[in-house]
Amino acid sequence: MPLILDDDQTMLRDTAHEFMMGEGSIAKQLRHWRDMQCKDGFGHDLWRQFGEMGFAGMLASEADGGLGMGAVEAGVVMEEIGRNLTPSPFLSTAIVGVTALAAADDDARARWLPGIVEGRTILGIAIDEGARHDPSNIAMTATKSGNGFKLDGRKRAVLQGASADALIVVARTSGAAGDTQGLTVFAVPTDAAGLSRDAVRLVDSSMAAHCDFDGVEVDGGSVIGDVDNGWAVVSKMLAAGRAGAASEAVGVGGGAMDITFEYLKGRKQFGRHIGSFQALQHRAAHLYSEIEIARAAVLKACQLIDENADNAELMVSVAKAKAGDAANLAVREGVQMHGGVGMTDEYDIGLYMKRDRALAEYFGDGRYHANRVAELLGY
Repeated sequence: MPLILDDDQTMLRDTAHEFMMGEGSIAKQLRHWRDMQCKDGFGHDLWRQFGEMGFAGMLASEADGGLGMGAVEAGVVMEEIGRNLTPSPFLSTAIVGVTALAAADDDARARWLPGIVEGRTILGIAIDEGARHDPSNIAMTATKSGNGFKLDGRKRAVLQGASADALIVVARTSGAAGDTQGLTVFAVPTDAAGLSRDAVRLVDSSMAAHCDFDGVEVDGGSVIGDVDNGWAVVSKMLAAGRAGAASEAVGVGGGAMDITFEYLKGRKQFGRHIGSFQALQHRAAHLYSEIEIARAAVLKACQLIDENADNAELMVSVAKAKAGDAANLAVREGVQMHGGVGMTDEYDIGLYMKRDRALAEYFGDGRYHANRVAELLGY
């Protein structure tokens, strides 16, 4: 499949670009909610607009009221979110959460998906328990209790955990930490007795939460997929989340690159625009090439996810590692080429650097995925 968008995907990109540039801009959203120390870190009105635009339900099936689109289309929207640093629960809810709920029964989908599609409901993703991403190293327990389960344990840095209506939780129903067998996925309402959430503000002003489960009881209908065989659901969630985060990283890198290039065209030194200096031109050309390579890798990963290809997980890790490297290069070069003003809050480039730092950790950083590529290739 060629590494280009088709006509419908291009139209979606143009629509998302205009929407994020207008309603999702840094001035209207990120700076506004950051400066008022918003407890959620994003605007619920904007999330409802995501619903009205069809973005929030784009991965939900048509039977569930969504658009039935795929990872490529979700990646298109994620890139524009990254380009404008638009704070939203799109990644956790519309991508990872909806991917998980695709394996849920009719009652669970009917309970949560309509609100997601309309941009009213928010999901948090509760997988990791340590300081670093390690999805198989889960010790949190789910023990049989009547016709349901009782959850005990702690989840760290839960995406959108502070504002979520429900958490997609991965817990252990058998086996030991480190095993992929014995895991089960649950949809847990955040008003459940015994669940407490400690909100934390990340470096980019987004919000997450550390969540404690103390005998949280859920019924059998909360189970997503099969008991003890939840790794199949987790794998799809992780692939979707990693591809989405990689797409956002390309957007962050592209946005940082664009404003840096505009600065090079406008800033003068010694009577000349600094963009005319050959040393900066070489750095700019290198940066442009790296962003384009990362964009191609991410698009390929999304295409393979939509095709259910055997090598999709491999390409997703390639994309996550490459996109992270390219975005990090873009923000570092951006701050340096802005000179001293790049370190001030007056200029947006520093906000891109902070977003890159937080985003790099989502669903595994570059080192995690470089190692994963090696393992998947047999090294």
